[in-house]
Amino acid sequence: MGVAHHTAYPVWFEMGRTELLRSTGIEYSALEAEGVFLAVVKLEVTYKQPARYDEVLQLETELVECGRVKIHHQYTLRRGAESLAIARTVLACIGRDGRPMEVPVAISQPNSALG
Repeated sequence: MGVAHHTAYPVWFEMGRTELLRSTGIEYSALEAEGVFLAVVKLEVTYKQPARYDEVLQLETELVECGRVKIHHQYTLRRGAESLAIARTVLACIGRDGRPMEVPVAISQPNSALG
């Protein structure tokens, strides 16, 4: 059909989160090495217009709130000025044992160093 399948969008949002984290000087792989994992516990997507094959798209990713254990992000996927999808995620910070843990200071206060 020449349009992006709806399952591609969450992958793009994950890429946006990863790059937002990287822009603060933290690589997600470094978090995992420290035993910190961020699990998506909620995903809401509103699809407005389809993205089509070979289009140049722009994704805006915003950290909305960072609580003690949960992190909230918001996303806007655009084609030029046109909004194609708007999404929100909630991530839980968990340890190697799968149990909730506090969000590291390096994430909640991006100017701090990890570890």
